[in-house]
Amino acid sequence: MAEFEVVRQAVISAEPSRVHGLIDDFHRWSIWSPWEDMDPQMLRTFSGADAGVGAKYAWSGNRKVGSGKMEILSSTDREILLRLEFERPWKATNEVTFTLAPNGPATEVTWRMRGERRGLMGLLTLVMPMDRMIGRDFEKGLARLRQAAQN
Repeated sequence: MAEFEVVRQAVISAEPSRVHGLIDDFHRWSIWSPWEDMDPQMLRTFSGADAGVGAKYAWSGNRKVGSGKMEILSSTDREILLRLEFERPWKATNEVTFTLAPNGPATEVTWRMRGERRGLMGLLTLVMPMDRMIGRDFEKGLARLRQAAQN
């Protein structure tokens, strides 16, 4: 087993409530998520609450995006906590947190994912750390989130 944490931050010139609305509603992730355009044929399913606690999102796509599901476990003005479960290409359950901190007229957003890599994926960590595998995706997603919130 190998524990990991991937963290990226960005300052977005928008009020926290505007940024929060883009994260707290899975229907709006298609605007900014770095993985949404990797498979135009990806199947998406929304269930539970429309947004906030209890909102659920599942996807199934090509080899690049795989399949899995997310659920919002808690949501406050300052933090949104998700459970992220990958089913394919490997099985894993991770904790994802978005922290929103007012920064003058802007919002500092911290995107954090924690989890464990087990079995073959744990061995892969020795060669390819999770930060290297998905850190750029987080950066791309934060840049898109910035663009969506500021427009």
